[in-house]
Amino acid sequence: RDGKTLAFASNRYGNFDVYTVPVTGGSPQRLTFHSSNDYPYDFTADGRSVGVGRSRNGNAESARFHSPRVFQNLYSVKLGGGRPVLISAAGMEYARFNRDGSKLVFEDKKGFEDAWRKHHTSSVTRDIWIMDVKANTYKQVSTFEGEDRNPVFSADDSMIYFLSEKN
Repeated sequence: RDGKTLAFASNRYGNFDVYTVPVTGGSPQRLTFHSSNDYPYDFTADGRSVGVGRSRNGNAESARFHSPRVFQNLYSVKLGGGRPVLISAAGMEYARFNRDGSKLVFEDKKGFEDAWRKHHTSSVTRDIWIMDVKANTYKQVSTFEGEDRNPVFSADDSMIYFLSEKN
């Protein structure tokens, strides 16, 4: 967020873990330590943590069945390290915080489909959603039958940009 630190995933120990490194260079700091893959999505609004997609069991209240190959739960991991904290088990990918951290925009993942399959329409194509973090509520933004992907908030949070196969 502040342009001084880069978060990235590396599989240097056999699976993808999340690391940070200053943009000016230096040694990477490993933030996650698990035998399954972790991927960074965004820095939190305060810049103290990274939103990380990880395939782990969700909480008992989650409506989703567990599938480590398919559904990414969103966790927050502090830059200094520490135990990851679950934000949502909704199966979100490419989650991005707005400027004050009160909302997340993300693409859902309803099932397995090749991400590179073009012009695919079915019940598992991705849609864009917004999560109100404090209220723990969700609102669907897109309803196109094909793929809607990679959402981001505009600089002033007034709009959401995303990729779509809609003409």
